[in-house]
Amino acid sequence: MFKTIAVVGAGTMGNGIAHVFAQYGYQVTLIDISQTALDKALQTIGKNLDRQVAKALLTEEQKSATLANLRTATEIATGVLQAQLVIEAATENTALKLQIFKQLDAAAPPDCILATNTSSISITQIAAATQRPGKVIGMHFMNPVPVMKLVEIINGYATEAAVTAQITELSKALGKVPAVVNDYPGFVANRILMPMINEAIYTLYEGVAGVQEIDTVMKLGMAHPMGPLQLADFIGLDVCLSILQVLHNGFGHPKYAPCPLLVNMVTAGKLGAKSGEGFYSYAAGRQLCSWQQRPDHQ
Repeated sequence: MFKTIAVVGAGTMGNGIAHVFAQYGYQVTLIDISQTALDKALQTIGKNLDRQVAKALLTEEQKSATLANLRTATEIATGVLQAQLVIEAATENTALKLQIFKQLDAAAPPDCILATNTSSISITQIAAATQRPGKVIGMHFMNPVPVMKLVEIINGYATEAAVTAQITELSKALGKVPAVVNDYPGFVANRILMPMINEAIYTLYEGVAGVQEIDTVMKLGMAHPMGPLQLADFIGLDVCLSILQVLHNGFGHPKYAPCPLLVNMVTAGKLGAKSGEGFYSYAAGRQLCSWQQRPDHQ
């Protein structure tokens, strides 16, 4: 089975994926062009491991073993030489992912499986950038990776059944629950989630209710742990917009058209928690409703 794993991209998803694999005993190389990003990722993993130790989910010895399983590299060519599985977790940008997969295909061993953590971009399109489309698959982890159980496994048009079976068993070995789906825009998770978020934004845009009222209805009425506008802030409004554009372009149906308010907020740099402001304000570690009704929103 798998022993050596490479993860491309040291951001939130990449460091979370690396953390989980290392925790379960795999040798992991985390790859990013930025050494600063790699250093930050290792610090984040260390802090998250400390939280697990504080909650008695891990021992100090297990924490040390996890960190010992991690290595870093700033070049794909050197980072994937011994990899049996590579998981790409770069920015949700089609052109960037196609470029990365061409590099991975050229550098990784012939039998290496190439997976992507994309949440919406076509696995079939990504696989077509390689000479091994049968060994390309989607492995969509949920955020935060060390906590969330689901892995959405997406078959591309040419993905081999044996590859799907291997990735399914691997996900179980990580303590995750795999759900195998097929390659259509948004897969399952975002095909259902993003229209709900978009509709919540339309509900705000049209003046039906305010931010807190919309989120309260969904939390208390539908038993959602987080309201859709707060969730959008944590996903990133730019990411939400990008996924909706993939859905809209892929299906050509107006029900997936991004709300103009979402487009304007992203254009204005109000991206949610990561920018400090979206539907809520995240200044000084506090979350306050920041969105104000303006005449031009109607």
